[in-house]
Amino acid sequence: MTLALIVALVGVAGCAKREEGTRTLQFWTIGREGEAVEKLLPAFEREHPGLHVEVQQLPLTAAHQKLLTAYAGNSSPDITQLGNTWIPEMVALDALEPLDARVAASSVIKRDDYFPAIWSTNVVDGALYGVPWYVDTRLLFYRKDLLAKAGYDHPPRDWQEWKAMMAKLAQPQGKAYGVLLPTNEFEQLLSLALQQDDPLLRDGGRYGNFRSPGFKKALAFYVSLFKDQQAPMMTNVGIGNPWAAFGQGFYAFYLSGPWNIGEFRKRLPPEQQADWGTTPLPGPTGPGASNAGGSSLVIYRSSKHKDDAWALIEYLSRPDIQARFYEILGDMPPRRSSWEAPALKNDDKATAFREQLERVKPTPPVAEWERIVTEMQLVAAQAAHGDLTIDQAAAEIDRRADRLLEKRRWMLDHGHKGSP
Repeated sequence: MTLALIVALVGVAGCAKREEGTRTLQFWTIGREGEAVEKLLPAFEREHPGLHVEVQQLPLTAAHQKLLTAYAGNSSPDITQLGNTWIPEMVALDALEPLDARVAASSVIKRDDYFPAIWSTNVVDGALYGVPWYVDTRLLFYRKDLLAKAGYDHPPRDWQEWKAMMAKLAQPQGKAYGVLLPTNEFEQLLSLALQQDDPLLRDGGRYGNFRSPGFKKALAFYVSLFKDQQAPMMTNVGIGNPWAAFGQGFYAFYLSGPWNIGEFRKRLPPEQQADWGTTPLPGPTGPGASNAGGSSLVIYRSSKHKDDAWALIEYLSRPDIQARFYEILGDMPPRRSSWEAPALKNDDKATAFREQLERVKPTPPVAEWERIVTEMQLVAAQAAHGDLTIDQAAAEIDRRADRLLEKRRWMLDHGHKGSP
């Protein structure tokens, strides 16, 4: 027993010696990204002996609260994935490390290689606080075969043509519609609103600008799709299985994001794979803009391993690593050079996203934006049901936005960055 105890103690001492000098980097991810990134980390750790990355996966539904709680408890990680609409909130809390100097000195991260609007979502008050990790935007998935039967050999190029196509395709009595626009999702209306020249907030983000002619034009177009029975009045819960409904011809157009490329390929039968395609969003008079979404990588001010955290950001930003990340998960890269990878360059379904990413717009960089856009959609659903006119709905959205921005106005007027 004595000999066994000595051997055990020697073993413990040996482990302690091996771990001596090892640095641990805390990296928080959200959702499926954690599983994918762990497959990329062994090579990074081999390139950086003595550095270990500990990944914690946060569920999407709890991530926002977890990040705020960690900040309040002074237990934030070194580096985290952050939705780019959350960055202004963390900046207002003074939680994030500015990255301009690091980018300027980097031989890996080249600002000009990133889609401009995606990069700009990480800039608050002229300073950079995050590096885009992957991108998300919305465009049209459509049934090529149904359009061909209606006499069209191309997808819609503007609102007028899109509306004409949907008028031909919609057969409400036969349970067939032109487009699916779940009334509890804000992304569709937001994309249409971003195609307008009028900003969604005014006076430096102090007030809503939803009574502007541009937003009312987008809202009127959106509401007309329900009024003319070209879109079914239902939520995403009501549709149940949108992939099967798409294959069955329940709707011909679906305004959605890049993850659905994989879903449609997996869920539609082989004989239908040639029947669908993707196309950039049509705008009022030509090619239209869409939302500049996605996640970025940020470093917390409280981190004691900022140089190591930056090394990980550079590694995950390399075009070859971004290409592997896409192959593992399907998250699209924010760098133009990363799109030269065969898996993306030769994918006809991904090409439309590459084109759309040159025409995306960021949402207003205010901490309250997600609550504002949720209220926007609640009111828009009332307008779609016919309970409010366009003017009434626009005024109500402004009223709700102004109420949410009250604290921001006070803080800006008193010399602070914005609402925490």
